[in-house]
Amino acid sequence: MTPSPQTPREWLLLALSAYELPVLSDTGNRIATLGGYEIEIEANGLFKLFSDGAVVAPFDDLDELCQFIQH
Repeated sequence: MTPSPQTPREWLLLALSAYELPVLSDTGNRIATLGGYEIEIEANGLFKLFSDGAVVAPFDDLDELCQFIQH
């Protein structure tokens, strides 16, 4: 049995995998994926989405974040 994710980073990686969004780079608190998007994991549990270096929006729902990146 696989252990459940414990940290926001682990939850994010699980969500990206579930939505088949590849991790292009991972620096620990920033993860790059398709379309020039980077996701910064904030200490308060929010995920800040960047597009080409500019902030797009903060997300607290990983499904919404992944769906946004897919479209």
